[in-house]
Parts: sequence; structure tokens; C-alpha cells
Amino acid sequence: MELAKSNSGISGTNMSTTMLLLKARTFIALIVLVAVFSFLAPNFLAVQSIMLIAKHVALYAILGIGMTFVVVSGGIDLSVGSIVGLAGMIAGGLIYEGLVLPMFGVTVYFSVPMVILITLITGTLMGSVNGLLVTKFNVAPFIATLGMLYVARGIAMLRSDGKTFPNLVGKPELGNTGFPLLGAGTFLGIPYAIWIMIVLGFIAAYLFKKTPFGWHIFAVGGNERAAELSGVRVKRVKILVYMFSGFCAAIVGLIVSSQLVASHPATGETWELNAIAAAVLGGTSLAGGRGTIGGTVLGAFVIGVLSDGMVMMGVSEFWQMVIKGLVIVLAVIVDQFQRNLQNKLALESRNK
Repeated sequence: MELAKSNSGISGTNMSTTMLLLKARTFIALIVLVAVFSFLAPNFLAVQSIMLIAKHVALYAILGIGMTFVVVSGGIDLSVGSIVGLAGMIAGGLIYEGLVLPMFGVTVYFSVPMVILITLITGTLMGSVNGLLVTKFNVAPFIATLGMLYVARGIAMLRSDGKTFPNLVGKPELGNTGFPLLGAGTFLGIPYAIWIMIVLGFIAAYLFKKTPFGWHIFAVGGNERAAELSGVRVKRVKILVYMFSGFCAAIVGLIVSSQLVASHPATGETWELNAIAAAVLGGTSLAGGRGTIGGTVLGAFVIGVLSDGMVMMGVSEFWQMVIKGLVIVLAVIVDQFQRNLQNKLALESRNK
């Protein structure tokens, strides 16, 4: 009996250690990647390289934060990359050629703050369509957002017949200058994109952990039927998380167009993979009901370091896609292993 207890204690200790390592897996992966690329890519730790990586991480993190809300609620959003492209085309078109009103024979030009507001509203509305398809018409999230992926990309193409809106600097006489500042401006030496990521991350984390809305998201993702029976307005929660995801995608579209000082309808292609990867690597369960904003931001750092590190090493873009896909699959496998281990530990604690 004493030997059995001893072996059980050892087993329990091993499982607890394994669980600790699993929870820290994203941070460990980040440290390993930084060490490897620092050795293989001589300029990886240069100030300019770090700043460039941080800008890319900010984009992945903002998309990932919106994706985390959706995935924790038990859904998925495959349309975020296309909404990024659409948002860029909306903003670029309003600055480059204004809003043409042929019935009145006039063209209206908006100030940059108004352009930003209109673009954010557009992204949020696209997200609301996803939410309505899922809740009102009972379309599976995968299918609903896959359809919206094509719809948003098609609208982006139609906006300019597939052409680019170039030189988005605006004109003083039209009152629409200043757009490039969003992508190129800095505060305390840190680009605005990174500040936006930080502010949005804190707001999202507060909503997640300190508000009834955040608790309802976890409840819906954990057990939708139980949440509904307990009084949670499940449909409203689902619509709101998709709206927030669209809002985040619109922010990214604005930042990218501002950084490039141009808008192209193909912007954001496959970026939904980066958003999903950031969320899953950060510990968000694709089964719903579990995830953290901090984990997603850390996952975005892993994706950013991995992507830029491979670019600096000259890895083919095709191989980069393969590796990112494998990272997502591996992250899901590890997440499933963690869930099974948690269930075993919980069962052991109840049997003691």
C-alpha cells in the first residue's frame, strides 16, 4: 500500500510538472525561437529588426485579440483577413477619390478621423453579419465566416476593379491629410501600432476578466445550453464577439494602409491563419471556454518572430506557409493533450 501511494505521488508530481511546462509552452517557444534566429540571422537583434518585428506582432496581436473573443465563445472567424483588405480599400478610396455622389454631381471628401470612423464601422458591420448568420440563420461559424471571407474580398476588389489606391497622403485643400501618421507616427519612440495593441489588449483583458460580458463569453463557449438556461443572452453575446472581431480587423486594415501609404484589395490574405495561430498558441482552446488575452499577445510574438526570422533567413514563402500550418496543427494537438491531462489531475484530486 505504501509503495502504491508513493508511485501515485510520483505520478501526480510528474503530471503537475508536465502541466506547468504545457502552460508555459508559448513563452518557452518564444525564447527558443529568439535564441535560434539570433544565431542563424546576424541582424535579427538589431534595433531596426526588433522594431519591424514589433510592428508585425502588433498586427497579429490585434487580429488575434478579436479572434480570441470569437473562439472562446465557441466560434471561429475565417473572414478577418478579407475584412483587413476591405477596410484598407474603404479608407484608401475615401482619401484618394472621396465619396462620389453622382445623383448630386458632387464628390465628398472626409477628414482623416471621419475616414477612420467610417472604416471601423464598416468592419464592425461585417462582423455583425457573421454574427447574424450564426445566430439568426443557424449557419455553422466555419461556413458563415468562410462565405464572408469571399464576400469581403470580392467587395474589396470591386471597390477599385482590383487596382491599388496609391499615395494616400491627401490634399490640404480637401482637408484629408495626415493618414500616413497612423502607420509611421511614434509616441515616446514607440510606433502608434504598438500603442494601439497595448491599449486594446488591456481593454480586452479587462472585458474578459472583470465584466459580466466576459464571463458570459466563457459561459457560452464552455456550455452554451447551460449558459442559456442560466439567463445568458447567448445570441447577443455571439453577435457582439463577431462584431468585435470585425472591429479589430478594420483597425489592422487602417494601420497597414497607413504604413504602406497605399491600399491594395489583396491585403490581409491568409492573415486569418496568423490570428488563429496566435490565439491557439496562447492557450485558447478551439473547443471554446478557455483563453487569455495575454496568452494571445504572447502567441502573436511567436508568430511574428517565426515569420520575420524565416524571412531574414531567406526561407521560401511557400515553406513559410507550410511551417505556419504545421505550427497550428501542433498547437491544437498540444492543447488537446493539456485538456486530457487537466481532466486526469482533476479526477485524481477528487479521488483523494
